[in-house]
Amino acid sequence: MQPQAIAVSKEQNGQATMWRVLWLGVLSLVMLMAQMLSAQARPESLAPLADEVSPAVVNITTTTVIEGRTGPQGIVPEGSPFEDFFREFQDRNGGNNGNRPQRSSALGSGFVISEDGYIVTNNHVIADADEIEIEFFPGDGQPKELLPAKVIGTDPNTDIALLKVEAPAPLKFVSFGDSDTARVGDWVVAMGNPLGQGFSLSAGIVSARNRELSGSYDDYIQTDAAINRGNSGGPLFNMDGDVVGVNTAILSPNGGSIGIGFSMASNVVSKVVLQLKEFGETRRGWLGVRIQDVSDDVAEAMGLDDAKGALVTDVPDGPSKDAGLQAGDVILSFDGEEVENTRSLVRTVGNTEVGKTVRVVVYREGKTETLKVTLGRREDAEREATGSTEGETEDPKVTEKELLGLSIGILTDKIRGELNLPTGTDGLVILSVNEVSEAWEKGLRAGDVITEAGQQKVATIGELETRISEAKEAGRKSLLLLVRRNGEPRFVALNLVK
Repeated sequence: MQPQAIAVSKEQNGQATMWRVLWLGVLSLVMLMAQMLSAQARPESLAPLADEVSPAVVNITTTTVIEGRTGPQGIVPEGSPFEDFFREFQDRNGGNNGNRPQRSSALGSGFVISEDGYIVTNNHVIADADEIEIEFFPGDGQPKELLPAKVIGTDPNTDIALLKVEAPAPLKFVSFGDSDTARVGDWVVAMGNPLGQGFSLSAGIVSARNRELSGSYDDYIQTDAAINRGNSGGPLFNMDGDVVGVNTAILSPNGGSIGIGFSMASNVVSKVVLQLKEFGETRRGWLGVRIQDVSDDVAEAMGLDDAKGALVTDVPDGPSKDAGLQAGDVILSFDGEEVENTRSLVRTVGNTEVGKTVRVVVYREGKTETLKVTLGRREDAEREATGSTEGETEDPKVTEKELLGLSIGILTDKIRGELNLPTGTDGLVILSVNEVSEAWEKGLRAGDVITEAGQQKVATIGELETRISEAKEAGRKSLLLLVRRNGEPRFVALNLVK
């Protein structure tokens, strides 16, 4: 290479190195600015938010009259050698005056949602209360004295209650936000009256979404913001000052906060509050079917590609029966929304207007069908009394056979009477279950009644054997049984492959 060429090459390399250094410098500056902007996005203090929303947070005091009790119950165990001593002590101090009623007080939290005095709290905060008083956060324009509150309506299913106070001037209030936009990791603030200490604020993040505790309509936001006794009914705010949850429960081995609290999502609460305000009670849609989740083996037995939807186990008199739904149908879609499982269906139906006619897509015998169902009202259905009729007593000989790990017998009138089944109930009774069988593992027990096999009714052992043979010939690995226990139906898929 010529000397001149070598010089040019060195110059080019120097320029390339200079541009790389410059580029790295620009990149570092951009990253530094991004970090600074991120730090600025998180407020240095929550004081402005607290100042904005605290006037709408209230303390709730309830008073309940309870019957007086004689003796030292609750102080020493009955039969204790100290029992007489404590009884004499109570008598001297007027603590045992017959059965005189006593007053018990409890504390909770709530928040104002309208300037005319509507207040949201938990149902368990005010349940069975004889008197309810509201204390407002100290501030300009806020009532200084305690105000009595009346109950507008309650919903035990979501543990929500709506109260009303009459204030001398318009009240400061807060609004519900969209809880569906809350993301795991978002900052949240809980406010209320923990342990009766007065107004208190705690901060944390959204730890999890869509938690379910025990109810059909549960949709809890889990947070590590400190929630203690007395916080119940108080609001969980996002950083915009909107209520995204109502603090309801904690998970704790000692009764104090360990960073696992649950707030009912605002999108559930807001719908309940609207109904309580308008009707004084909830009015949830009612489909009128009994359902269970579709497991993998049930899906395989029915020929479904995916284990999703809600499997109909029974169709009593009601909207679904009138529309033609049948036991064994798998509900895939309700009112245009895909059904993932029983929980999603129950919540969707409950949030749908009573009396609305909806399209329900079901999977039946290998194909889909669309039915139109006019919803009833769940609360009315729950209030209707149900009963059963005992069968007549007879004692014919029972034919038995061992099938699928089960000892199966004909359902006679005597057995119907022993099991308290309605007269005319058809099926096969399970007399015993092999404890090492799949049937035992799946919960089948003596006294259960098989009413269907392969989605067809069975009343004789021969019919059950036919259903087993048909399933095997169709290449099925399992057979779907409809089993009833104490009147409650459920589907169970038993493996046919040894």
